[in-house]
Amino acid sequence: MTTIARSTDTLTRDALTVLQPGFVGTTAPDWLLRRIGEGLTSVGLFGRNIASAAQLAALTAQLRAERGDVLVAIDEEGGDVTRLEVRTGSSFPGNLALGAVDDTALTRDVAHELGRRLAACGVDLNWAPSADVNSNPGNPVIGVRSFGADPHLVARHTAAYIEGLQSAGVAACTKHFPGHGDTAVDSHHALPRIDVDLDTLHARELVPFRAAIAAGSKSVMSAHILLPALDPTRPATLSPRVLTGLLRDELGYDGLIVTDAVEMQAIASTYGIERGSVLAIAAGADALCVGGGLADEDTVLRLRDALVAAVRAGELPESRLADAAARVRALASWTRRARGDVAGPGADMQEGTAPGTDIGLVAARRALRVTGDAAPLAAAPYVASFTPVANIAVGDETPWGVGAELSALVPGTETGTYGPDADASEVLAAAGTRRIVAVVRDEHRHPWMSAALHTLLSARPDTVVIEMGVPQAPPRGAVHIATHGAARVCGRAAAEVVAGV
Repeated sequence: MTTIARSTDTLTRDALTVLQPGFVGTTAPDWLLRRIGEGLTSVGLFGRNIASAAQLAALTAQLRAERGDVLVAIDEEGGDVTRLEVRTGSSFPGNLALGAVDDTALTRDVAHELGRRLAACGVDLNWAPSADVNSNPGNPVIGVRSFGADPHLVARHTAAYIEGLQSAGVAACTKHFPGHGDTAVDSHHALPRIDVDLDTLHARELVPFRAAIAAGSKSVMSAHILLPALDPTRPATLSPRVLTGLLRDELGYDGLIVTDAVEMQAIASTYGIERGSVLAIAAGADALCVGGGLADEDTVLRLRDALVAAVRAGELPESRLADAAARVRALASWTRRARGDVAGPGADMQEGTAPGTDIGLVAARRALRVTGDAAPLAAAPYVASFTPVANIAVGDETPWGVGAELSALVPGTETGTYGPDADASEVLAAAGTRRIVAVVRDEHRHPWMSAALHTLLSARPDTVVIEMGVPQAPPRGAVHIATHGAARVCGRAAAEVVAGV
């Protein structure tokens, strides 16, 4: 039986310290401020918490009025996964676009500018970058969030991204360890399994994480995936062999280990969030991300009490919880020091706010791959946007496509949206005699999309095709434009080519 040497208050504070919860609303609720006063050290922000730069700065100031060293975290990858610009689309292309350019200086500059905008609004921990090697092109959740399928390309851009982000005073959280790229299942919905041997794992999945550690990533996020070669029974987030044996001991990582959201079904439906949280801390995790789906006080109290009870029952070593809490506080201290070296809260986060802040659009333009003769339009076109169901990481709140951007350049442009029941005859009828611009997203993953595009091109071979996902399918159409992502700036760059500007 473990002897409890510290007071209950200290134990409870440590349990609160390792949580990274979310909440609902654009101001901090009273319950959250109260728990910060009791020891909660981290808060996670999502799109639902952000309306504007000024509002975000006021929110982070409200949190820090309760505790000056509170960690304010966000899931801001840029590209398809954006929280800062959830209602408009991101000013930065995502990882696949940066990997397609393959200029590490550009990646570093993009990450620095993104970090500057985060820091200016009072955010100091970013759950990014994704260091997953997208070796499975059918992956339903990573895709354009990865720098690519080449481990060494992913490694050098992961390192550059970390350097750029942290030079702006924002801690990076490299994810999803030990690699989510070779999965065919989204861990938001179920537990993915990767059946590769250790040699493959070291030659592919772990290469970018070694680079991230060498680059000084302040935190690493674990994945809810099962790798039998490492641990045949427990997913990485809950595995001492993965988090302590591999990440800490073998790879020598000494920073903060954060879990992916514990309410994701890969954990919640198999272990439950309370048991899963205890097992994660025992395995070597230091902080528990929760709040994308469960964002209330009851969830915080359930997890706090589960950790305290586990220590009292001797199921979780008191020293392990204390060590985890100490690592959280150490990162909070680093970010507090770093905030003294960057712009204070309140700066605008849109393009054009400082010299070089159009770097996102510059990168998006460089990432385009155009096949065919991109002759300027003779008249306003009809944009047919073939829209798949968005995964949970991306969400369905953020607009994407080229319709709005093309309308700004070519007045009179009209757009129609088509889903899995798309009928090409509807597109043809709506377009009439206008030139058609067909916008797809991961055509190779959606047979209905590919079939509709085939029928459309058979009838109208002059159609322009814009692929805004992973360009795995062969280029088709009179002009084919691969944007390597669906960020707003990617749509703008493609629209410029179509409009001939």
